[in-house]
Formats: sequence, structure tokens, C-alpha cells
Amino acid sequence: MEVKSVSKNTGISVSKMRRLVDIVRGKPVDEALTLLKFTPSPNARIVAKAVKAAVADAETVYRVPSAELRIVNIFADEAQTLKRYRAGARRRVKPILKRSSHITVIVGEQEA
Repeated sequence: MEVKSVSKNTGISVSKMRRLVDIVRGKPVDEALTLLKFTPSPNARIVAKAVKAAVADAETVYRVPSAELRIVNIFADEAQTLKRYRAGARRRVKPILKRSSHITVIVGEQEA
């Protein structure tokens, strides 16, 4: 039994998200949430929110307690890029790319 949860269009770039996602991949849910809680990055709250959503789905649909769940897979994909422009020297335009990402969390039961 695996439960998938997707958090879309987070305001953080994929490269910053992947650093956090790699920390918790394959860990039990309780340990992963503890790691994210004490990670000094403010973006860890967004990853923790996605993990909590997947755990809540597993608890309500399959009646599995969170102590028996682990993160089977978690990854960050690139989302739409907002394109903004800023005035540059000599009447030129400098592009600004505001990147965002999607976080996909798959939780499942731990093997005994």
C-alpha cells in the first residue's frame, strides 16, 4: 500500500528543494519530520507540510498509524517559471526568472 501526495507550485527553486528532499528519502515518517523540524532552512517547512499531507491521506484512507509509515520516494520536479524583467543599463532589459517546483511524496508501510 502506497499513498501519493503532490504539493504543486511551491515558490522555491528545484535545486534548493532537492537538497532537502534528499535528506528524508527512505526514512520513517516520524524521523523525517524531526529532521525537517531542526533543519535550519526555512524551506523545510514546505517539505514537512507535503509529508504531513501524505501521512494524513494514509491515515484517513487506509487507517494506517503514522508510526508504521516510511517515505518510499520523494522528489522535486520543476514547475512553471515566472518571467519578470528589470531595467538595465543603456535602456536594456534584464530578465529575472522566478523558478518554482512541485514536490511529490510517496509513503508506504515499513517492512517488518
